[in-house]
Amino acid sequence: MEFLNDMALFVEVVKAKSFRGAADTIGMPNSTLSRRISVLEKTIGLRLLHRTTRKIELTEAGQIYYERCKRIVDEARLAHEQLGEMLAQPSGMLRASLPVDFAVTYMAPLIAEFARLYPGIVFDFDLTSRWVDLVSEPFDVAIRMGEPENSQLIARPLAVLPAYLYASPQYLEYSGEPAEPADLAYHECLGIMKASTWTLHDGVNTTKVSIGSRFTLNSVGMICRLATLDMGIIMMLEKIVADDLASGRLRRVLPQWHGTPVSVYAVTETRLLPAKTKHFIKFLREHLGKA
Repeated sequence: MEFLNDMALFVEVVKAKSFRGAADTIGMPNSTLSRRISVLEKTIGLRLLHRTTRKIELTEAGQIYYERCKRIVDEARLAHEQLGEMLAQPSGMLRASLPVDFAVTYMAPLIAEFARLYPGIVFDFDLTSRWVDLVSEPFDVAIRMGEPENSQLIARPLAVLPAYLYASPQYLEYSGEPAEPADLAYHECLGIMKASTWTLHDGVNTTKVSIGSRFTLNSVGMICRLATLDMGIIMMLEKIVADDLASGRLRRVLPQWHGTPVSVYAVTETRLLPAKTKHFIKFLREHLGKA
């Protein structure tokens, strides 16, 4: 596709009305520029320029070629300028895959704040539990919790969020309050999916405890709701249950212990990102752990 570059050189020669003037503008040796135009003419099979010692003139074929080439070169330049503007000022559609409950209960205020900061961005969010394919589907970014699995994708860490144990005051009144992690074996513990153990830390010690429940759940929102309805103990990110804590519907259990912190990542298919995606990731990195 070298002829496309030569096409742009030809346009510069015609605009400058001389090889020397075009060479100075482009920053290319005069002899190299002249040779490139000669190669272009040989490739096309027609003479484009009449050369004299003082000036150049377009042939009939050269005039037709110049009019076409100028439009192509101008469009290419405009495309580069528009992409440069996108890099400088975020705009366009941001398509992201977000974890359902985490996005609704935790990220929504941050997304609203980000949208106010960048009015040129429109949003297409896919809030599902499925893991989208960033290679074959047109997503700009996916927010993922836990350690990234696909090493071929680019995972950028956003935050590490602590998880704690919670239950409703009524549940603890009826069932008793656990005094140590081993006591959880005698309680209803609402875990995600079919979790059979929880790993707990107190800053010095780490212990793994068996848990059991009458419920098998794949929804964080449902787990939290059942906990407020006195159905058991949950391990959850503090910010997700912030409203329930503030209202007294839930309170901390075994406050000296906490679960394994949850890592949050922004996953992309490439390192070359438009401004809208870069700013979204940067914003989440700066605010996610503070929300």
